[in-house]
Amino acid sequence: MEKPLLSAQLFVSLIVLAVVVHVILITVAYLIYLERKISAYIQDRVGPNRVGFDFGILPIKFGFWGLGQPLADGLKFLLKEDYAPAGADKALFTLAPVAIIIPALMGWALIPWGGFLDVPDIRLLGFHLVEAGRAQVVAADANIGVIYMLAIASLGVYGVTLGGWASNNKYSFLGGLRCTAGMISYEIPLGVAILCAVLIAGTIQPDRITSFQMSQGWLIASMPLAGLIFYICSLAESNRAPFDNAEAEQELVGGYHTEYSSMRFALFFLAEYSHMITGAALFSVLFLGGYHLPGIRWTHTDAVGLLPALVKFAALFGKVLLLVCFAMVIRWTLPRIRYDQVLKLAWNALIPLSIALLVATAVFVHMGWTAWWQLMLMNVALTAGAIAILPLLPRTETNRRLPLAGSRFMPLSPADAAVSAPTHPLALSDDAIPDRAAAARGGMVSVH
Repeated sequence: MEKPLLSAQLFVSLIVLAVVVHVILITVAYLIYLERKISAYIQDRVGPNRVGFDFGILPIKFGFWGLGQPLADGLKFLLKEDYAPAGADKALFTLAPVAIIIPALMGWALIPWGGFLDVPDIRLLGFHLVEAGRAQVVAADANIGVIYMLAIASLGVYGVTLGGWASNNKYSFLGGLRCTAGMISYEIPLGVAILCAVLIAGTIQPDRITSFQMSQGWLIASMPLAGLIFYICSLAESNRAPFDNAEAEQELVGGYHTEYSSMRFALFFLAEYSHMITGAALFSVLFLGGYHLPGIRWTHTDAVGLLPALVKFAALFGKVLLLVCFAMVIRWTLPRIRYDQVLKLAWNALIPLSIALLVATAVFVHMGWTAWWQLMLMNVALTAGAIAILPLLPRTETNRRLPLAGSRFMPLSPADAAVSAPTHPLALSDDAIPDRAAAARGGMVSVH
């Protein structure tokens, strides 16, 4: 019997890999456009609305509503000067953007995008190309599940560190160190929050976690605290506001990518949005039921076929886009917090809280208390306990308020208050033509 060249799973995985990579790259380009429009709306501006090309054939311009802006930005990056500092390590300077974009484009490989497909036997020119079988719509059908995603997410820090080190710039170096400390700190509660979801579902396979939520309800309802911790950590891992201290303009200019330009800088930019998409996709799988939508039959696991697969992909990708848009609203709503506050939030709040949640989840699973309302009450009790303990924790005043005379922290008495109102007769006069004699009596003043 002739052996086929490709199995059904490998055939589907290659198609998913080719399609989803291009979908993500195009989405990243228009996410930048979308963020500019969202920020413009929040700041009462218009945003990009004019860039486009009129070919004289189509009834509307390609840049309708400014939709040609991503293409213009891409051309700008390609045509800009590719500058590198004289004292930079050339090899590491070039490797850094590559080291950050590759993990960003690998993390989604185990995301189950569309359930399962029945692949027919494919023969071409007498060759047996693909054997018939059922395959999962995923780029890599591996049994390590979410462990792979955690391993890939931890690699993104190397690109930032290399970029800060190789630039031979103190600002870039400090930005790289900040990002390294922040990402390592927030990986701990991120992994613990994922472990809580794994304990509830009883599996590390993303498709089985999705199937579990179809029958038991989405985990965001039963484990809201774990979902909140995961989402906060995903923002920090993606270096998004209010955790973007690695590139704080106030003290570090651009941070680790200060010396980068042209496409090397664009890769850093693309990696940030790719990490956002990967984090949102993982959050959707773990806490939002993956591709499942209540009441829509085609989004269930037992719905097999091309059309159900497309509906499932649209459902999951729609959740991803909503989460990314929410992250954009957060960026343009909350101010950037200080770097010491970023680390305090991780080590003094999220890590102890996530560990307590993990222990409580393990106890509840062991006792068999896994109904959604029981788990939700446990999350509410932990949150209330954390709020009650917070005032009892020791506090250190990092930035002590200095008593500045006249400020709201040190108001002056009426006797010591300085008179700031004008006293010169000319300044007190409302006449269109000032009285020169009165001005002369009040003192020397220039009157023209």
